[in-house]
Parts: sequence; C-alpha cells; structure tokens
Amino acid sequence: MKQTWKIYALWIGIAEAVGALAGFLTREGTKLYAASVTKPPLSPPALVFPIVWGILYALMGVGAARVALSPPSVLRTRGLRLFLLQLAFNFVWSLLFFNLQAFGVAFVWLVILWALILMMALAFGRVDRPAALLQIPYLIWVAFAGYLNFGVWLLNR
Repeated sequence: MKQTWKIYALWIGIAEAVGALAGFLTREGTKLYAASVTKPPLSPPALVFPIVWGILYALMGVGAARVALSPPSVLRTRGLRLFLLQLAFNFVWSLLFFNLQAFGVAFVWLVILWALILMMALAFGRVDRPAALLQIPYLIWVAFAGYLNFGVWLLNR
C-alpha cells in the first residue's frame, strides 16, 4: 500500500505528459486557429482549455491507476489498453484540428474518440466503478468539443 502513490503518479504522469506534448506540438497551430478561424457560439475563452484539459488528464490518470491497482484480469488489461488507445486518439486529434486544420476529419476522429472513451469507461466500470465515474466529465467535455469542432467545420469550409 505504501507504494500506491507511485502507481497513481505514473498513470497521471502518462496522461498529463500526452496532453503537454500535444499542447507543445500544436502551439503554433493554436495561435493560427485563435487568430483566423470563425468559432461557433458558446466557444469558451482560450484560457479555459488548458485548465479543463489539465483536470481531465488527471482524472483519466486516476481512473487508470485505480484499474491498474486492481487484481490482474482480462478486464483490467482490456480497460488499460482502451485507456492507452483513447489517449493516442486524443493526441492525434489535436494535431488534426490545430496543426492541419482538417476540421471535418478531426470531427470524425473526435466521434471515434468519444466512442473509445465510452468503451474505456464501461471497461473501467467492470473493474472499478469509481474509475469509470471519473471519466464522466471527460465524456461530457469531448461531447462539447464535438459541438465546437462541428461548428468550426461548418463555419470555415
């Protein structure tokens, strides 16, 4: 039990590192987006995004750590694989949306990401219910991001 914090630190660190790397790699694309793209109604100020994403990556990591700390099983392995897969999709979406400004492709990618998050949350729930519940804000935020992504695509074709 004394080493449990290391598992939490590892999984939170993985999630936060992926988010930080995506933020670093898209910083120029994000500036171009902010300056030149028409945004849909309800678009939050730019400052909101890193705050929300920082919290969401932490929640993802806590959920993954809880699952990782559960007894070994096929369900645990499936949940953690889905965690890593959705995290990779999350990372690539940022590149598609901000750097390539491929808004239509990014929207389709985001729909797939949302489905992967749901699958991950359901898999987590079969191992550790609190780990699944921690993913609800992420699902809601990505649904909202889908609205924003779709709006940007419609307004900037």
